[in-house]
Amino acid sequence: MQKILGFLFFWGAILWAGSCRSQYLTGAECTEAYFPLLKQYRNVGVAAHAASRVGQRHLIDTLLKAGIRVSAIFAPEHGFRGEAEAGEHIKEGKDPATGLPIYSLYGKNKKPLPSQMQGMEAMVVDFQDVGVRFYTYISTLHYIMEACAEQQIPLYVLDRPNPNGDYVDGPVLDTQFRSFVGMHPIPIVYGMTIGELALMINGEGWLKGARKCDLKVIPLEKYTHNSYVQLPVKPSPNLPNRQSIRLYPSLCFFEATTISVGRGTPWPFQVIGAPDPRYGEFTFIPESIPGVAAHPPHEGQICYGLDLRDDSINTRFTLHFLQEFFKRTDNKNNFFSNPGFFDKLAGNSLLRLQLLQGLSEEEIRKSWEPELQNFKEKRKHYLIYP
Repeated sequence: MQKILGFLFFWGAILWAGSCRSQYLTGAECTEAYFPLLKQYRNVGVAAHAASRVGQRHLIDTLLKAGIRVSAIFAPEHGFRGEAEAGEHIKEGKDPATGLPIYSLYGKNKKPLPSQMQGMEAMVVDFQDVGVRFYTYISTLHYIMEACAEQQIPLYVLDRPNPNGDYVDGPVLDTQFRSFVGMHPIPIVYGMTIGELALMINGEGWLKGARKCDLKVIPLEKYTHNSYVQLPVKPSPNLPNRQSIRLYPSLCFFEATTISVGRGTPWPFQVIGAPDPRYGEFTFIPESIPGVAAHPPHEGQICYGLDLRDDSINTRFTLHFLQEFFKRTDNKNNFFSNPGFFDKLAGNSLLRLQLLQGLSEEEIRKSWEPELQNFKEKRKHYLIYP
């Protein structure tokens, strides 16, 4: 019965998402702003994924129908059609619908190669980001900007809403911990659209050699940072609805611990637990789901923990869940199954040490407040939307 209810809840959330969003227009939907610009080029590269849509049609199909000469597709994590789970190698090949070559920007090669960009006159990026530092689409954006700067071709970023864009919070990344899950000195929740962040990357000289990319952002219309964002297409397989996206900043830390975040269930990033009754009364059993969760943590085991599917829960960034599960763990040193990865997610090694020391959330927050305030001031210079 639990499995049946979970299945219905999962697909109900997906169907509901398509009919409930603010009346903004994405950059991709503002075709009159960029179609004339792209039509001047003989070869255009496009970096896109499953959520890169103009209405019900994929961006690639939209551009081709408009007569824009697309020469290659570049796919971020989760693939061009969104068929790959987190961390899975993205296969290269041809798009069956268009015959265009697809180049992976996830795995061994994270940056477009000069050979892949040969003859290219412009690049388009259309990623539905979620406004969280360790979500890798912004790292892919960084490398695309770098490649465009090196090849001296213009980059057009079709802006999209940030479902976590209404606040700024968390520790600012220490660049000693720079990795693909955190490349920039920004907080975990940075309160900027992908277009605004592109402007900051360019403006702050964060590209290799402090290069500048010839960047043009196609902005959203009728959007503010307080707009209610209900995405019509899930941005990746394990963020199926608004609740998971809003909880993601707080729950992703568990990926480096012994605690499951619900991968392999209908509720990824909405339930947390492990095979120990001390973690809570709610139970779930992770199972392999092709393209979503192959052999998830604690596969086939009953996990005890918390049910966070109730949308009345405060979903702003918090350390509360992490601290509660840490307190209930017997062997505190074993809680962090991958300490190095945890530090990369945190953007420092201090947070893990603070948890081990038993500091309160209030005490921990005070340690990152000065850098957070500095970021907020810097951020103001790059905002497009009120």
